[in-house]
Amino acid sequence: MELEVYKKDGSKSGETVKLSPDVFGIEPSQHAIYMAVRSYLDNQRQGTHKVKTRAEVRGGGKKPFKQKGTGNARQGTSRSPVMTGGGSIFGPKPRDYSSELPAQMKKLARKSALSAKAKEGQIKVVEDFSFDSPKTKEMTAVLKALQLDSSKTLVLTATGDVNVYKSGRNIPRVQVLRADKASTYDLVNNQVILFQKSAVEVLHNTFKQ
Repeated sequence: MELEVYKKDGSKSGETVKLSPDVFGIEPSQHAIYMAVRSYLDNQRQGTHKVKTRAEVRGGGKKPFKQKGTGNARQGTSRSPVMTGGGSIFGPKPRDYSSELPAQMKKLARKSALSAKAKEGQIKVVEDFSFDSPKTKEMTAVLKALQLDSSKTLVLTATGDVNVYKSGRNIPRVQVLRADKASTYDLVNNQVILFQKSAVEVLHNTFKQ
């Protein structure tokens, strides 16, 4: 598959870039994508949720009322789970939600996400560009020229260009990452993937390792 390379001003540069069929042309595995996204989201959870049991809440040492003659059910402590102010039963405890996938499945998931985007025409390539200093206005102009200002866009660069990253981080619906650092979740969580030209080769080399 070959794609046109666009200039920053939105015009065609006359160049094309070839996408490797081993990366962008496989039959997408929806199951691998699902497992990778689920693993990513699980790993974002802190797992610090906690409630107190009847053994941990304060008070309750004294019998709240006498055993007989009140018409109420007998109670030995006011901190029973059935009483107001009592402990919780079967409540959440701190736990580790993190999960790890086999390396081959993670690689398949990323290839599947890229192939799905390519098949749906949601990949665009632009010439390499940078800025002299972080300028949100200039990044906005580039996206508008490429008709991506209304799309949720993932911009992939070949290197960690600080000025490009800082120029895009304050724009809603825009994410800037190095091509070799984009996860399956990042790829599927955006409508369009905008590659800088040299980032395509970086991504190809990532899957050769």
